[in-house]
Amino acid sequence: MSLVVVGISASRAIRPLWAACELGVAFEHRPTPYQGGATRTPEFLAMNPNGHIPVLIDQRDVAAPVTVWESMACALYLARRCGRCDGSDIGPANAAEEAEALRWAFWVVSEVEADALTVLMHRRAMPEDRRRPELADAAEKRLIVPLQVLQQHLQARQAMGQAHLAAARFTVADLVVASVLMWLKAGRFSLAPWPLVGPWLDACLARPAYAQAKALP
Repeated sequence: MSLVVVGISASRAIRPLWAACELGVAFEHRPTPYQGGATRTPEFLAMNPNGHIPVLIDQRDVAAPVTVWESMACALYLARRCGRCDGSDIGPANAAEEAEALRWAFWVVSEVEADALTVLMHRRAMPEDRRRPELADAAEKRLIVPLQVLQQHLQARQAMGQAHLAAARFTVADLVVASVLMWLKAGRFSLAPWPLVGPWLDACLARPAYAQAKALP
């Protein structure tokens, strides 16, 4: 019986892969791409009828396998299920930390992700002849408000002598937000107007577990 993460690291599957690496949990990685029809086979659709990666399958010590899809849900599940919950890893140590992880995961998906992906795609990732700079311009303007929210939160945490979103240590709350904001960094979007956000993000992405996850196929 094992823990399985389905998906390639160059996708939203980086979130559960990073979480698993942070937790030091043994897992099987099935690097299934999102292109070429791999997620439209009957076998894959039996795991996730939406036809998207990642998929997390927990077959350890359970009467029946637990299947999780949606990348944020996968990361949060791993932190809760595999974390020691004692303040020594990314898992929530108490209800307050779990609430922070939940709210920041929902926040970054609803307020940041779509525009961050637009910036990445239309500034750098897509072939130049397919890029639409006006879409990136509009997305960057919309990002001003949520990035200010994050800046203010980091200021409040700094006033408490803490450099992370939910606790004195790096937790899954930091992981899920950084896993989206890294698209802005890759898209060469300047975070200079939010002076605490850039260093916080750099510190998150400098973690060995992130490098370990990113190096996976």
